[in-house]
Amino acid sequence: MKKILCFGEILLRLSPRLDGEWIQQSRMECFVGGAELNVASALALWKLPVQYISAVPDNYLSEEIIQALALKNIDSNQFILSGKRIGIYYLPQGADLKHAAVIYDRAGSSFSELQPGSIDWDIVLEGIDWFHFSAISPALSRSAAAVCEEALIVAGKRKITVSLDLNYRAKLWQYGIDPVKIMTPLASHCDLLMGNIWSANSLLATPLDKNIHDKRSKQAYLDHAARSAAWMREKFPSCKMIASTFRFDEGAGINYYACLDHDGEQKVSREFSVAKVLDRVGSGDCFMAGLIYGLSKKNSLQQVVDFAVAAAVGKFSVKGDVTDQTEEDVMSIMHLS
Repeated sequence: MKKILCFGEILLRLSPRLDGEWIQQSRMECFVGGAELNVASALALWKLPVQYISAVPDNYLSEEIIQALALKNIDSNQFILSGKRIGIYYLPQGADLKHAAVIYDRAGSSFSELQPGSIDWDIVLEGIDWFHFSAISPALSRSAAAVCEEALIVAGKRKITVSLDLNYRAKLWQYGIDPVKIMTPLASHCDLLMGNIWSANSLLATPLDKNIHDKRSKQAYLDHAARSAAWMREKFPSCKMIASTFRFDEGAGINYYACLDHDGEQKVSREFSVAKVLDRVGSGDCFMAGLIYGLSKKNSLQQVVDFAVAAAVGKFSVKGDVTDQTEEDVMSIMHLS
């Protein structure tokens, strides 16, 4: 098969221990990640041919990162060397589900300063049959959004499958344009949309029942997802599939399940209860990677959503942004009794 291309901002995650411990120990853990890199890393582990493109400054630190990606069998030969800095975010250890404790330091990063015309997408997309990006990239700057649109136009001409993760980060949308106005034309190019009913409302203005939590019903959530999917299929005729995840806190753990809609047919995963969470970051990216994996393997839709959910659930036990789960690891979670 041809390659899967993931495009987005590479990030350094710094995770200080709070209560001044990081200062006293003069130490802070660092992880290399970013939504699209997390997807690419999972796909490489699962032995699918994958390429990842981002923009980084031309310095030794960038060279080491690119070399590390190559060791993971991630093709990074098309990296853009430009700008002056790699984006950073700080996530104190033990931060909550909604990323309230995240501190972004991404302004002026190499990726956010990409300009239209800086990437020759006709060359980059040669030999690619799947293009993946997330809503985080167009959130960074108007120019980054325009670069995403350039890629999607060329991908459409080449009949490349396009997937979009509707991950909404309110703290990033700071350049004065309503996210819906940016994301609606981008979503119109996509074959697969993944997110949840709340992010879809924030980014695409899908109808949202603001009292849905009051119903305290799994079926009510699934019915809402089906209505949201129907709305998106009508709004975006090229969109063939819509995946919705549901992740709820339960004490120190999480309840997690998802559904996948195709032409009005909804496939629902098993619900998992995770008693203890080591790291919440990257679970949605593992779910997205699971969808791409299953669809690339031409598995049944039920198998696709089941594998994706198992991959997401497994990530809760892996520290850092990127998963270390093999295909066999994910399969074992799928078949837990």
